[in-house]
Amino acid sequence: MATKQQLTGMTGLYLVAAELSRRGFIASPTSRSAQGADLLITDCECCAAFSIQVKTNASSFGFWLMGEKNKYMRAPSFVYALVNLRKDRTEFFLVPSAIVADGIRRTQSKKKSADDADIIADALAEAKAAKNNTWYWFDYKDAVSYANNWQIFNERTA
Repeated sequence: MATKQQLTGMTGLYLVAAELSRRGFIASPTSRSAQGADLLITDCECCAAFSIQVKTNASSFGFWLMGEKNKYMRAPSFVYALVNLRKDRTEFFLVPSAIVADGIRRTQSKKKSADDADIIADALAEAKAAKNNTWYWFDYKDAVSYANNWQIFNERTA
């Protein structure tokens, strides 16, 4: 049976795929066990291809949890779709992988500072059970300028 986190992730994935299809792209989800890309897309002429990793939130909206490997994943054709499933709307942020890689922050939950306390509490609540005490995350403030940045795919096909 799927967990709430898996269903949240699947919802974000299919919302991104649907929006890309509506915009004229061919979108194909990868195997859910695949590392990195959640969606592979191409334009209708098959002249440009992209890989997309989708990160989706349904309760905490100030950041997206990442893995340590995300600090090293960057390519011109690799984009993050950061999704917030708010009660009244869905937010999409389409961010180049280099921006995400450079913006990933690391927090040790054992060393709580006043600035990190809320972030750590949200991360712990969202993840529920941590196998280690290190958290990697990308801040909402760093994503804001990429809201509804769907043209990122058109700019790279021109």
